[in-house]
Amino acid sequence: MKWTLDDVVYVAKYHRLPCFFAAWFLFFIYVEYTLRMVPDSSPPYDLGFVVTRSFHRVLASWPELNSLLAALNTVFVAMQSVYIIGTWVVEGRPRATISALFMFTCRGILGYTTQLPLPQEFVGSGMDFPVGNVSFFLFYSGHVAGSVIASLDMRRMQRWELAWLFDILNVLQAVRLLGTRGHYTIDLAVGVGAGILFDSLAGKYIESRRKSAVA
Repeated sequence: MKWTLDDVVYVAKYHRLPCFFAAWFLFFIYVEYTLRMVPDSSPPYDLGFVVTRSFHRVLASWPELNSLLAALNTVFVAMQSVYIIGTWVVEGRPRATISALFMFTCRGILGYTTQLPLPQEFVGSGMDFPVGNVSFFLFYSGHVAGSVIASLDMRRMQRWELAWLFDILNVLQAVRLLGTRGHYTIDLAVGVGAGILFDSLAGKYIESRRKSAVA
């Protein structure tokens, strides 16, 4: 392939998103080669923790508010579970349920094989999910991934208002998890990706079973 100036202009004009990512790729190469590593004696650096520092101080000094938000978040997790299971049991559509099973199984494997340390500033509550301050895997966030799976199913069924409600609650959930130091930022980001990935894999699995049944 022979590149000309016209080809470069064409790529820059009609493929702006890949060019945007290419620019960030080059920037982070620079960052990676110039950034000083976090010493092994220090806690991990998390930008989400820095951004939510004020919120964390409020939650740490106001246990009642922390427990209230934890209880509301637990209700939201219950809403996710009821919806995802209901799509199969009530509506006869197993995709979201299969996706959640795939997602939590993979989360268990990854969470067990690389167990991240609980952040030093963790602010727990007996009202949080898992209820009672029990042990839990940090990587990746099942809270966030489950919300994404439910939201994607709602969009397929054109339940737009409910999907947007879940997305907003998911963002608020993510802020609370950062504020309590219940998850690292990377747990939440990968949770979003995991929800999308396993929803797609569940769709491919169902389609493959349909083809097998027809054959």
